[in-house]
Order: sequence, then C-alpha cells, then structure tokens
Amino acid sequence: MTDASRHRPAPLPTPRGPLSAAVRAALLGGPAPTTVPEDAPAYGDDLQLALYTLYELHYRGFRDVPDTLEWDSALLACRAALEDRFLRALREDVPTTGTTATTALDELQVEPTADPDGTSVSFFLRDEGTLDQLREYAALRSLYHLKEADPHAWVIPRLHGRAKAGMVAVEFDEFGAGRPDEIHAELFADLMTDLKLETAYGHYVDAAPAEALAVVNMMSLFGLHRALRGALVGHFAAVEVTSSPGSRRLAEALRRVGAGPAAVRFYAEHVEADAVHEQVVRQDVVAGLLESEPELDADVVFGVRATTYLEDRLAARLLGAWRQGATALREP
Repeated sequence: MTDASRHRPAPLPTPRGPLSAAVRAALLGGPAPTTVPEDAPAYGDDLQLALYTLYELHYRGFRDVPDTLEWDSALLACRAALEDRFLRALREDVPTTGTTATTALDELQVEPTADPDGTSVSFFLRDEGTLDQLREYAALRSLYHLKEADPHAWVIPRLHGRAKAGMVAVEFDEFGAGRPDEIHAELFADLMTDLKLETAYGHYVDAAPAEALAVVNMMSLFGLHRALRGALVGHFAAVEVTSSPGSRRLAEALRRVGAGPAAVRFYAEHVEADAVHEQVVRQDVVAGLLESEPELDADVVFGVRATTYLEDRLAARLLGAWRQGATALREP
C-alpha cells in the first residue's frame, strides 16, 4: 500500500446495534440520535463503536463523510450523551479516594518479575504467545498506535509552565523529533508490514472488541475535554510508567517467534524512550500540573486508575480467548 493510500480516511465501520447504526446513518445524511437507551451497556460494543465513530471525526474522518460534520451540533449532543454514560460508568467502577497521584504512580512503578495471577498480556506473549496471537495484538493496538500521541496532544493548550514544557518534550519524541520516518505511528506501521498486517488507518476497527475500543475512546474522552485535563495527564503518566518493561517483554516475544527487525524495533525503541519519558512525565508534567493546580490530584488518580481498569478488561478478553485456542478478534 502506498503512503498516500494508507493515510486516507477509512470507510465507516459496520454497525453493532441501534446506536452505532443511527450514528452511521447520521453521518450519511440522516438525523442524529438524541438519546441513549437506558439498557445500552456503557462498555458494550454498540455504545463504544458509536462513540469511537464520533471521535474519529476529530482525527482522520471517514470516506464519503463531510469534514464539516466534525462540529455538527446534533452530533456533538449525541456524543455528549454517549460520553456521559461512559464517564459515569468509569467513575462508578474506578476508586479514587484514599490515595494521591504520587502513590497511584508509585504502585505502578513496582515492576513484577513474574505473572503469578496470569493476567498480564505482555508476560503471556513473551512466554508462550504464538505469532498469530502477536499479530492479533498488533491489529487491535493499531487503533491507537497508528495515531500514537495524537489524543494526548489535545491537552497541551490546557497546560502551562513546567507541565506544558514536559508534555511537549515527550510529544516531540513521539512525533519523531522532527524526522517523519521516526514518528512512532510510522514505526508501528512498519511493525504491521513486518507481521503481514494491513497498515491502512482504521482497517481493523470491525475486528476490535468493545474492550479495545474503550481503551482508545478513553484517551479521546480525556483529551477533548478541558475539564478532564488532570485525567488525561494521569492516563499519560500511567502509560509511560508501564510502557518500558512491557515493551521489553513484547520485543522478546517478537524475537522468540522470529519476527523481523522492524517489528522488534518498535517495542525496542519504546524500552529506552519511555524509560526517559517516565521521569519527565512524573517530575515535570504531573508534578508541574499539581504544583499549579493541586485540586486536580484526584483527577490524576482517576486517569491512572481508569487506564488500569480498562487495560485489565482488555487483557481478560485477550487471554480468555487465547488460552482457549480461540481468536480475540470479533472476526478473523
């Protein structure tokens, strides 16, 4: 696939229920849905796909959908109703009391040497994962990694001083430090090519279960709302704290199954880069934010804990399928 065709807008995803069908119809000229049914599960396929579809209007958009719909008032009202359901569920399921941002991040920084509970995807892939399972993992992660760091860029104008400087420094690295071939999204596309996966943006949306969509939607939810800037910083810090050791295990997994150098390089790059980013995020971004806005401490904790919660749900989906010899994808 040529570079130009890889970056063109994706086709609209296949609906998974009445909400996502109504959103698709609205993007093709119909009326936007005005309510969210009370029985629509907050973490379910239908709601998460509807929300993902509306969020993508702020990124690459969709084929045959006018760019002007990005700020359509009826679609924004629909998105707000979906976000409210998703955010309320997260706040109910993610505890934030009784701890601080520093403590929440310290807990993540304790790196296990084994996985006695059998709940870690990176340990599983390192020790026993197959090439097909690694390909499935890459396909699902492509929903984020082909736009890596984009959701986090939304928070930059909402920060100032030390927090803004630190965030920009990390994002500069994520975007290749001025070198287009070093942009992390491009490195992930190289990984996908190495694993013989389709690299077109959004190609694997229809194959992604709700658990994978929710992880990506959380980033957009936090990034697009100034009121959630603390949660976005907490999410970003959680990712950077856990990325380096997890990436090391995934690089080892890819070497073990005989993947090529481009596939290994993506995760090997993150081992070193994210070890540095972790310190910048903790010492400058988080500390700088809370120095100027200490009242956001609980929001940072919420971002940390929500990230762990949704990643754990995705891990349970992946490992539950793989241990039964089944695919974790909605379709092969």
